[in-house]
Amino acid sequence: MELKSSAYPDGGTIPVRYTCEGENISPALSWEDPPAETKSFALILQDLDAPRAGGFTHWVVYDVDSRTSRIQENTPRQGKVAGLGMQGKNDSGRIGYMGPCPPSGTHRYIMRLFALDTNMDLKPGALHEQVEASMRGHVVEEATLMATYTRKGK
Repeated sequence: MELKSSAYPDGGTIPVRYTCEGENISPALSWEDPPAETKSFALILQDLDAPRAGGFTHWVVYDVDSRTSRIQENTPRQGKVAGLGMQGKNDSGRIGYMGPCPPSGTHRYIMRLFALDTNMDLKPGALHEQVEASMRGHVVEEATLMATYTRKGK
């Protein structure tokens, strides 16, 4: 399974448009070749270099139908998104995507897509800890997309 974005390549730099200094919208994502036993997908975006234990979670998406192979750019910031699934709360306490906004230096942002052998059936607005707990023992495969961002205005 491979996770891609038309906005930036794996190992690339996140364009300003998708950050707190730009439009702060989610990038378009796509994937292919999920395992046959996939029942749903979950996606978690984290800042690995955030100055707090466990990093900073910027986006949580779950209960994505197994027939889905893409997430459109600028996903609405609401708990349930038609044609996608559910969104959880990021570490700022808001539902939906929160673009990169590192306090200083260059930070690494990793997007992890999980193919699951179950549906989680969590309510909208779940925290990443709840999603990760529900996924335990159900991850069939994982794909990652990593990129960096350095704030321009700092």
